[in-house]
Amino acid sequence: MAFAREVHVRSYPDAAVGPEHFEVVEVPVPTPAEGEVLVRNTWTSVDPGMRLRLRPHAPEGYFTAFELGRPMDGVITLGEVVESRAEGFAVGDTVWHPFGWRTHAVVPAGVELMNGAATLRRLDVTDVEPQWYLGPLGAMGLTAWSGLAVVDALKGGETLWVSAAAGAVGSLVAQIGVLLGHRVLASAGTDAKVAWLRDEVGVAGAFNHRTQPLAPTLRELAPEGIDVYFDNVGGDHLEAALDAMAMHGRIALCGSVSDYEGEAVGPRNIFLATAKHLTLQGFRGSLHIGVMEEMQRRLGGWLRSGELVQRETVYSGLEQAPRAMADMLAGRTVGKTLVRLA
Repeated sequence: MAFAREVHVRSYPDAAVGPEHFEVVEVPVPTPAEGEVLVRNTWTSVDPGMRLRLRPHAPEGYFTAFELGRPMDGVITLGEVVESRAEGFAVGDTVWHPFGWRTHAVVPAGVELMNGAATLRRLDVTDVEPQWYLGPLGAMGLTAWSGLAVVDALKGGETLWVSAAAGAVGSLVAQIGVLLGHRVLASAGTDAKVAWLRDEVGVAGAFNHRTQPLAPTLRELAPEGIDVYFDNVGGDHLEAALDAMAMHGRIALCGSVSDYEGEAVGPRNIFLATAKHLTLQGFRGSLHIGVMEEMQRRLGGWLRSGELVQRETVYSGLEQAPRAMADMLAGRTVGKTLVRLA
């Protein structure tokens, strides 16, 4: 009998995530039924939002919590079809699906998965790196693009602040902002990340939020105010943004990573949203599948021309996935965090 491996959640972390909260389990390689394919996974994703599912109850309206002692469904993954019983899929096809953190998965064809963001799909990898479909050509690109779209920031020409701007989504938003003609301000958690944003991405201003105070730095970089804020952090960053926003500014609420492993801290100055006539728009990329084709066309062109780059931190082997998550949440990774499985 052939065996596969999969990561199970052993316990929900009370604070920081660590390898002790997971276990790697050996199981028989599954057999596909009619209308299904067997995929040997090659790349799997590690995303900040997964932390919200490592608790007994995920936030209302979000994807469900990971079950203890079960494989982790709802993690977008790339792989190669090794057995097909579904029309339209052949052995050797590269596909994406939402059954990651395991070496093999049986995936149904023609079934909407993760609001359509991870429905089984054949991928054209002729002239792109396959793992780009876990970054700029997949959910991360969709989140970045749709987040700018929902706050009407795809026209360019404004002052845009991006927090966590060296992360998987933030690094794309910062680059897209520059390419669209925004005056981009970017914050990150290390001097090396700041240097990349300033010297290679070409943002107008970048700073280390761990060593430079948010409010004074934003006043210095944007004395006339910020038009658009792409929020990946929440907490003190959102509070500083409310202070720094120009009248009629717009805020895209993408993530709140500052709250994921500690007590949530909301902004104390929320009335400024009223005083300044601000728009605060929460969104999830998976609910904006309608812009996927446009996003892939625009970002794919920039990737092929070299104007847009995917920065990535790669871990090798399924057993490294828990460490990859811990490192990502602690700010020790750059760009998209990935695990190479084969």
